Amino acid sequence: MLKYGSFSNMTVRDFGQSARSRYQASKYHESCDVFGTRRRGLNMLRSFLFVPGDSERKLTRASDVEADALILDLEDAVAPPRKQLARDAVAVYLRDRQGNSQQSLWARINALNTDQSLQDLATVIPAQPDGIVLPKASSPQQVMQLARRLDALEKNAGHPAGRIGIIPVATETAEAVFQLGAYVRDIPRLRGLTWGAEDLSVVIGASGARDEGGHLLPVFQQVQSMVLLAAAAAGVQAIETIYAHFDDLDGLKKTIVQSRRQGFTGMLAIHPSQVPVINAGFLPTAEEIEQARRVVEAFGKADGAGTIRLDGKMLDQPHLEQAQRVLELSRT
Repeated sequence: MLKYGSFSNMTVRDFGQSARSRYQASKYHESCDVFGTRRRGLNMLRSFLFVPGDSERKLTRASDVEADALILDLEDAVAPPRKQLARDAVAVYLRDRQGNSQQSLWARINALNTDQSLQDLATVIPAQPDGIVLPKASSPQQVMQLARRLDALEKNAGHPAGRIGIIPVATETAEAVFQLGAYVRDIPRLRGLTWGAEDLSVVIGASGARDEGGHLLPVFQQVQSMVLLAAAAAGVQAIETIYAHFDDLDGLKKTIVQSRRQGFTGMLAIHPSQVPVINAGFLPTAEEIEQARRVVEAFGKADGAGTIRLDGKMLDQPHLEQAQRVLELSRT
């Protein structure tokens, strides 16, 4: 991936239903776990901001950015001679913010098949990050290998077992793309899936991942779709890759519209200016919330019917689940 630079919650108004219909709507709302991540104790995180682990200035500033999550980077953003400096700085940062950070704090380690990753984990796990971002993940088996290492390190540090999650960057090699179908439910510690176009473009010999209009080229569209489907199969959050042109916020907005429409619920960021756009873009609009409210309310009044009629359209269970998803996101 790139070497990364510096960088209103909405609520749904009261349904206004009778006590009976509100109860029925509540039953519908609770009947379907529309986010597998909820079972794993992970709220939807919209924005993940990369922060170079070797920059004290950028680490300090990152706390003031309204990113839902920070990814404290020990990989691409840090030159080899500064790796240990970055590890120590990230560990201090994590310890200083234990229990009082409004952000979810993750560390991106170096590739698991390197000695650097062992040093990364040994230094940062005692400081209790919320999770580890695993770059160049070759397969779900490698995720499980990391999970076993975390088991041992958590135990040695006296931390609660299983608390630290894993988000693999699952497409940075050609071989890894063909393993996406192997991501299934109940992989230990798996909290989400994301992907990277930059490393993959180098591997396959592409001159870039996007055309002149900023749209993903066909091969990368295919990979993007496969990641989305893999995340759904595994029951975890699908996280969109970076938008490299951090000064093109209009292009970022257009990308987010398409990504959210497909099913992504969050996105990686490489600059603080991208964070407000991502946060706003991955919340439903007021119109979407109102329509979802009407759908859930209509099903709640339908006495258990599997299909209903609303605004001249026939709606069934997939429409209800989609509406529930919108309302759930609006409470994030």
